[in-house]
Amino acid sequence: MGRAFVYVIIGGGVAAGYAAHEFLNRDISPGELCIISEEPVAPYERPALSKGYLLPEAPARLPSFHCCVGTNEERLPPKRYKEYGIELILGTRVKSVDVKRKTLVTSTGETVSYKYLIVATGARALKLEEFGVNGSDASNLCYLRDLADADRLVSVMKSNAGGNAIIIGGGYIGMECAASLVINNLNVTMVFPEAHCMARLFTPQIAKFYEDFYQSKGVQFIKGTVLTSLDLNSDGKVVAVNLRDGSKLPADMVVVGIGIRPNTSLFEGQLTMEKGGIKVNGKMQSSNSSVYAIGDVAAFPVKLLGETRRLEHVDSARKSARHAVAAIMDPKSTSDFDYLPFFYSRVFTLSWQFYGDNAGQTVHFGDLSGPRFGVYWINKNKLVGSFLEGGTKEQYEALAQATRLQPLVQDIAEVERRGLEFAMSVSQKTPSSSQLPVPVGVAGTSLMLEKPLYVWHAAAGVIVAASFAAVAYWYGKRRRRW
Repeated sequence: MGRAFVYVIIGGGVAAGYAAHEFLNRDISPGELCIISEEPVAPYERPALSKGYLLPEAPARLPSFHCCVGTNEERLPPKRYKEYGIELILGTRVKSVDVKRKTLVTSTGETVSYKYLIVATGARALKLEEFGVNGSDASNLCYLRDLADADRLVSVMKSNAGGNAIIIGGGYIGMECAASLVINNLNVTMVFPEAHCMARLFTPQIAKFYEDFYQSKGVQFIKGTVLTSLDLNSDGKVVAVNLRDGSKLPADMVVVGIGIRPNTSLFEGQLTMEKGGIKVNGKMQSSNSSVYAIGDVAAFPVKLLGETRRLEHVDSARKSARHAVAAIMDPKSTSDFDYLPFFYSRVFTLSWQFYGDNAGQTVHFGDLSGPRFGVYWINKNKLVGSFLEGGTKEQYEALAQATRLQPLVQDIAEVERRGLEFAMSVSQKTPSSSQLPVPVGVAGTSLMLEKPLYVWHAAAGVIVAASFAAVAYWYGKRRRRW
């Protein structure tokens, strides 16, 4: 037997939850929407798993972080889906999808048909075995991607308090788990091949601040090397990790955070792929007009950067979900997704935010020993990216607005001298689109906003065109006289 729905969402994470919420905002009818998820719970805010969920006291637990509490909106526990007439098919894997026939088959053998399909399958954690190291099934080795992983990590942490925890990887998961493990009274050592932590985003100067801070909390760093093998005892537990540099580190538990891979296998050979994900247009629509992709699995055009990107962060998941639903429900009035890349993290007493693109020349500002400092990225004489640690709400908002505007920068030294005030000035003194470009800030500033030039170009174009028309008219009359 089979069932039919107007809208079907595959996935149960952040993107799925926010898509469902947007459908409700647009007043879909009961029985039109179905969500199919491998997880046994309704969609929830995944960032909680590496933060509040791991706290030793008053930890976050469901239903407190179901979507959409992450943006201070309505929380949707399972009963709310039922009240709204949304079908939740939980603990169920989708075995296959036929995008031409608009059908899918679940692991229970049920066939589900749809008019529109939203792919919110997210990504899976990369396993050690994919890098030639065995041992992922060890009872004290943990990954962190979903609720089951988080429950396992909590259990292993509690049973090894006071012991040695080895974290493989120096990215988001590694840094956030390190903070949680320290709070849970474990001795933490981080191992990664790069020269510093968060190498995909942090500059060496930024990384030094966070590494110094973590070391003050007891975290040790072993950089420039990788895991080569694990020593297991007769009970199947890791007792030591072996590194390429010859080191052997005793271990009571291991956490692995070495990256993720988008879950696209259901659509290989059916949809166009790019950047490791499903390629979509500015409406989040795939190469099949009935299929949309959102969140980690979607490779979409970032208008501000002029290229296609696949972004792995909760903000992108939330906003791409809402945009896809808007495009499905109201395609004529929904413009292309105009997203400003945004990443953030909160660990210990620290909190940072990043906007845009970390490409080009870096300009550091503030006291890099804390508590407030930042970085601008200048590429082709434009501000394209910005980072700030320890900012206020107003400062972060100014940073975001300045980065989106991409002001021209003619004097790097002045930007460095002005520091955070540079972004504040841009955001506060943006000229209206009807004005000619004028310097922003004090006299002699190096900053010029580029976009208002288009208004002047348009006006000039009209004048020139009118002039040509007048000349042509006069010339035509003269020819008739001849």
